[in-house]
Order: sequence, then structure tokens, then C-alpha cells
Amino acid sequence: MTEQTNSGGTGGRRRRAPLLITGVLALLVLGGAGFGYASYRELDANIEGVDINAQLGPQRPADVDDGSLDILVLGSDSRSGDNDAYGRDEGGARSDTAMVVHVHEGHKKASVVSIPRDTLIERPDCTDAHGTDVPGRRRAMFNTAYEVGGPACAVKTVEAMSGIRMDHYIEVDFTGFKRLIDELGGVEITTTEPIRDDKSHLDLAPGTHTLDGERSLGLVRTRKSVGDGSDLGRIQLQQAFMKAFVEQVKDVGVLTSPAKLLGLADAATKAITPDSDLDSVQELASFARGLSGIGAQNVHMITLPIAYDRIDPNRVVPLERQSGQVWKALKDDLPVPAAATEGTATGAADGVVR
Repeated sequence: MTEQTNSGGTGGRRRRAPLLITGVLALLVLGGAGFGYASYRELDANIEGVDINAQLGPQRPADVDDGSLDILVLGSDSRSGDNDAYGRDEGGARSDTAMVVHVHEGHKKASVVSIPRDTLIERPDCTDAHGTDVPGRRRAMFNTAYEVGGPACAVKTVEAMSGIRMDHYIEVDFTGFKRLIDELGGVEITTTEPIRDDKSHLDLAPGTHTLDGERSLGLVRTRKSVGDGSDLGRIQLQQAFMKAFVEQVKDVGVLTSPAKLLGLADAATKAITPDSDLDSVQELASFARGLSGIGAQNVHMITLPIAYDRIDPNRVVPLERQSGQVWKALKDDLPVPAAATEGTATGAADGVVR
């Protein structure tokens, strides 16, 4: 099964929610405590927002005001050619990581659905940031939506798949994420099996390792050397790594060092591209504080129910009935039923990293 509940920990320490959004924005919450005006201006200048609402227009799912939130979080290689060193695909920037984060009413629990980049979907007609029409396509890989139409097309594709309006969009650039890890001083992980991948420059024996930014980025982009070599195994690695990353942020004690805090906040704001409603430090910090009450025991993470495609075994397709159960649960602000993920394809990499 792909279903995972991210709870537990060692030594009685409470793990926080292992989300890209929480890990990055936690730094901005800290930044809200003690920076002067000049620092705020500097950090605000790092943030490049994207106006999703203007690009998509009114033809979207209904904006339901029930106290819940839906956020599309993408990890991309869009900003820097440095990402080529980690196995970037030919043809332009793509989204390697995609998660729909549903924050339930009351903001005390969340459901997270990871969408494999290799999922074959019906991509809708889109308009890119330059106003150019991009025709839709059947049996398109999910991550091509971002490649051909940018963030707005990625959002439109998720909304078409799910029938759920995305309240926010946050993109995390991989190279920026690498710099953030280096500012943090590395992330400690434990591997239970060897991970050797020439494309991502990894050679990890079983045991405990402190990964710098370069090796951390290599790990979250590794796929061929874990599990069945599919994107599903990579998703499991990413989920495990994010747990370790957030734990490291929580324990680093940045409040004791203003210089350390500023360096982390600078790296974080350079690593993300939010929607235009979150394109300032103040807005991001306020948003993150609204999510700070979500404990790890109240985060339910799954992978979209899929099966390997019968025509192309290197691709996956959503299972219509089970996927429908997932999206209906989120739309109704209910927990995802366990039956939705029973018997679906997995990456067989669960437990390789902890």
C-alpha cells in the first residue's frame, strides 16, 4: 500500500508535519520575529509571485468557503541550469514533485496526495504566462502541464483531475532547496539499504549519513536505484527525507543566532515561488502560522491511486474509482478512506530511508 501516516519519532520528540510547504515556511515564521525593516525589504525582494487567478480566469471549480484550504505544492527545476546535474529531463523545466495539500477545517489536520509525475492524464487547454494558447492532450504525462504552460497550467490540470479549486500554489526550486539545506548544515538520514545512482551522484551504504545540499537534492531526485525504479519509489524517498528535514529545522536552534536565521530565511525566500496572494514575507509568515497547529499525527499522506499503464509500463494511470474516492473525500473535507489505496501500485521503496 502507498498509504502512510507520518507519526512517531525517537527519544519522545514530536515530529512536525513533513510537508515541503511546512518545512520552508517554518523558516519564514521564525523570520517574522526579529528582522528589521531593511531585512524585510531584502527578503521580500527575493520572492517572485505568480498571479494564478488572473491567468486562469473565472472558469474554475467553485471556491467553497468551508474553512478548509487546498494548496498545490510543486518541486521544480525551473530556475537554474545547475539542476541539470541531477538528471533533469530534456525539453525544459518540469515538475518532479507534486502534492495536493488539503488542510481540513479548523487547521488541525491535513491530507496530502502525491501525484506521480509519470501519471498519464487528459491535460486541458491552457494559456501560458505569455498569453500563448497551449492545446490540451490526451494521455499526456502529468508533469508536462508545467513544462508547456507553467504554474497556471499545472493548477488547471490538477483542478480538472480533482474537481477541487486550489486556494494557493507554492513552487520549490530544487537548486534553491539545495542552498537551503547547506544553510541548515545538512540533514541527517538513515538508510536501510544501499543507494547507488550515477545520475544523482549518490553512493550511500546502509547507515546514518549527514547529507549536504547536493547529496540531499540527489536523494530526492533518485529513482532508478530504489524500489522498482519508478517515480513511486522516488515519492517514498521524498516523503521520508522531508520528515528528516523538518526535524532538523526544528532542532537547529536558529533563534540563538540572528545571522543563521537571516541566512536560512534568505535561502528559503529564494527557493520558493508562491501565488500572488502569498508573495511577501508578511503574507507567507501569516499563512504558515495558520498551519503551525498541525501535528504529524494528524497528517495523512498517500500517493494518488494508480496502476501501471497497459500500453506503456513506464507510465501509470489513475484508477478511476479509487481516485474518485480520494478527490471526493477532500472536496467534502473528510478523511481519505483506506479502501481508496488498497491494491494500488507502490514503489517498493518504503523504509529505505528513515
